[in-house]
Amino acid sequence: MLLTHAGKSPDIDPAASIAPNAVICGDVRIGPGCRVLFGAQIIAEGGSIHIGSECIVMENAVLRSSARHDLRIGNNCLIGPNTHLVGCTVEDEVFIATGAAVFHAAHLGKGCEVRINGVVHLKTRVAAGATVPIGWVAVGDPAQILPASEHERIWALQQPLNFPLTVYGLDRSEASMVKITRGLSATLASCLRGQTDS
Repeated sequence: MLLTHAGKSPDIDPAASIAPNAVICGDVRIGPGCRVLFGAQIIAEGGSIHIGSECIVMENAVLRSSARHDLRIGNNCLIGPNTHLVGCTVEDEVFIATGAAVFHAAHLGKGCEVRINGVVHLKTRVAAGATVPIGWVAVGDPAQILPASEHERIWALQQPLNFPLTVYGLDRSEASMVKITRGLSATLASCLRGQTDS
């Protein structure tokens, strides 16, 4: 399903293939030779999304941009099933495995791998050719790659990145779930209204 949002419609190269139940919404550009499989969701909530050539977006992957963070995927990348990418940059020839998550303002260098259930936190830079092992967490610039069991070390690196400010525009000191959900509700209402735009 292709949806217009905020006056912008998806631009899909004729040599790309999109599964009939995939959803592509808003300012999205998909290059030649790409394959977007069943149940994938590619949603430009505010910023743009650009997917290069010969990329594979597998089943139930969720790719999103926001007003603060565009999403850029290079050429010859594989985005595995049930992954979540939001507002990040992915260079060429990157492999992102099943269940992985890559957050706002992260940057994955050419040829790197994020293996099953790996996490790349916001503002994290993973070097070209590096690997985030199964279930591990990359955080920082340059990335430190740690097992999930080292939560205190991960939090010490993650806390100064100020997730609420980066993602929602609210400094951690003033963020509350009321402010976050009200702002997000307004943004998503606009996106959902896009279903009826022409």
